Amino acid sequence: MSTVKLGRSGIISDKNGFGALPIQRISFDDAERIILEAFDNGITYFDTARFYTDSEQKLGRALKDKRDKVTIATKTMCTTTEQFWTQLEQSLTDLQTDHVDLYQFHNPDFCPKPGDGSGLYEAMLEAKKQGKILHIGITNHRMAVADEAIESGLYETLQFPFSYLADERELALAESCSDHDMGFIAMKAMSGGLITRADVAYAFCDQYDNVLPIWGIQRMEELEQFLACAKNPPVYDDDMREFVSKERIELSGSFCRGCGYCMPCPQGIKISDCARMSLLIRRGPLSVYMNDESKAEMEKAKECIHCDQCKSKCPYGLDTPTLIENCIKDYDEVLAGKPL
Repeated sequence: MSTVKLGRSGIISDKNGFGALPIQRISFDDAERIILEAFDNGITYFDTARFYTDSEQKLGRALKDKRDKVTIATKTMCTTTEQFWTQLEQSLTDLQTDHVDLYQFHNPDFCPKPGDGSGLYEAMLEAKKQGKILHIGITNHRMAVADEAIESGLYETLQFPFSYLADERELALAESCSDHDMGFIAMKAMSGGLITRADVAYAFCDQYDNVLPIWGIQRMEELEQFLACAKNPPVYDDDMREFVSKERIELSGSFCRGCGYCMPCPQGIKISDCARMSLLIRRGPLSVYMNDESKAEMEKAKECIHCDQCKSKCPYGLDTPTLIENCIKDYDEVLAGKPL
């Protein structure tokens, strides 16, 4: 079984990290069965976030008696020090633990640093001093913030979108983390559900000895696919390379990373949310995305005037207006009670 060391954090995991975002959609009992099956088959790295509704509670319930045998990583979307401490304490309560192995700033629009006036990084250091967190990390969708975090030397890990749809900049980002002895955690290794072959996704990530993919899992059959890959690692051979080349042509234009470079919109549309809505409602709990706020956002998206400013600013060359149109269609179908 392949393992990976997350840089100077010293955290070691097998090449299967458990992404606990999708378990929001299943019951506590079903979540516990899947989590324990993962643990019993060698998975020890579990990733969640305060923002993932009841995900932390489900992990806490399942792993409370195995705490010293697992690595738990969670995240905070705090923007103030008051929020930092409130969210950390709630995470500890829900996870039924006295410490988090890796605590990460969750997709901030800037790179928190000492002396920047926010006090956020100082709060991280204080929490580490108190033993409530062991390691400090950051997650992001923005290349500029990721680059700054690496160069700062302040973070032990970076979590960033990375899959076989990755472009040269994302591949270079993983290499830069390796050069700086920084752990690289691959979020969206299945590109939010666009990728359907677990063997190819696993084999691609397995080429990089410093990359830990976290697979979003909500069904036992999904878990079984990755466990099978770990037991008999697939080889990234010429057939897979040919398959990936075709996939990149067909799918790359559908994968919005949510980086936000397309913003602001002259019509006030929250483009980075709306262009990902089809993926979000397939993986997250519908209650989060079918609330009044999200409904208003998607209704606002219908006011797109096709000025193509977002399209011209997208660093990944996406046809953003078309993505939004497709997401509006999917969203309206779910509202009407139709399955995706």
